[in-house]
Amino acid sequence: MNNTRMHRWVEEDAKAGIFRVSRRAFVDEQVLARERQQIFDRCWLYLGHESEIAQPGDFLTRQVGGRELLFTRDREGRARAFFNTCPHRGAMVCRERQGSANGFRCFYHSWLFGLDGRLVNRPGDEAYSACTREEGRADLTAVPRLDQHRGLYFVNYQPDGPNLRDYLADAAEYIDLMADQSEAGMEIVGGTQDYGVEAKWKLLCENSYDGYHGMPTHVSYFDYLQSQTGALVARKLDIGHVRDLGNGHAVIEYAAPGGRPVASPAPAWGETGAQETATCLARLEARFGTERAERIARLNRNMVIFPNLVLNDIMALTVRTFYPTSPSRMVVLAWALAPREESPSMRERRLFNFLEFLGPGGFATPDDCEALALCQRGYSNLLEAGWNDISKGMLSAEPKIDDEVQMRVFWREWDRLMTQVPA
Repeated sequence: MNNTRMHRWVEEDAKAGIFRVSRRAFVDEQVLARERQQIFDRCWLYLGHESEIAQPGDFLTRQVGGRELLFTRDREGRARAFFNTCPHRGAMVCRERQGSANGFRCFYHSWLFGLDGRLVNRPGDEAYSACTREEGRADLTAVPRLDQHRGLYFVNYQPDGPNLRDYLADAAEYIDLMADQSEAGMEIVGGTQDYGVEAKWKLLCENSYDGYHGMPTHVSYFDYLQSQTGALVARKLDIGHVRDLGNGHAVIEYAAPGGRPVASPAPAWGETGAQETATCLARLEARFGTERAERIARLNRNMVIFPNLVLNDIMALTVRTFYPTSPSRMVVLAWALAPREESPSMRERRLFNFLEFLGPGGFATPDDCEALALCQRGYSNLLEAGWNDISKGMLSAEPKIDDEVQMRVFWREWDRLMTQVPA
């Protein structure tokens, strides 16, 4: 068996323990164009959570994989996703970011569409032939495929290919660990974080489950925790495991150094917090048994679902996605996910943790944005220094979470898709 693979962008030598990625993958306009064709046009992409369109008529608009989409729930309660463009002259039909409506009226010429996407009325309808309504020509165009797992909705722009459940592979298990934290279901709370980063989107994929950078990059946060609690548990952040989940997805799972709203309170939460988290744990044990309850409640998880969905099940449950706007810039959207039935005090702690660590002005995100921007600036030297090294732990029998197995999982799938003959 040949253990060496060399493509234009990825070099892997399993025997020597070498894995490198060309820095051209982060700066080349042609690479970005090919990513859009080979990855974003073909993979399942996260659209939104069921709680964001909880009632008939609820809607949101979102850009996903370079397309403007309208995500809504029709009168029968069915979730639907349409391309947010009028069949008449192409204007975006819905301009609002989120809300509730009985239908959607195009601002340009006042064509009116129902929640099911069908044309309801258009001024001067008598001037159009009957053929213009045939085969849905005058209706909104639905995305080829829309599906969900445990309330997380995804779209796919190809009419065929793997279904969502097969695509998620073993990542579904970890989505279940998040969703099972609530008997009443989960919901998005606190609005949307929306910001830009001067770096290539793939860098944020790497960073989102990179256990190697935690302590040096975020040392100010750990110093802060120590000062607040006076009793931060001395845990190395390399204790845990890494798992390849298939199809480019990967996760790190580990014991947390701080508190978790589910069942491991921080000392600063006091007696009330301790009682609430003990109640949460008891309910989990009654539903799932001790072993699964302990795993849900006490372990942190950072997961990337290829290509660009991050699920952080840590101090707060975070859903984050991001898209390139140029070879050197991305836009990031992030949301907090929480159990519907949790108490106001627990909700307050959760949102505080969400903002404190992962918010745009929190401890972690500004550090990460700076680090990724410095990488992007450093790639100006690619003619003389042209490769990223992602070899850490490659020869280890039992890789740790501060090794780079998870990044190699991502890059192998990226490389596989990018080197396929275009469909």
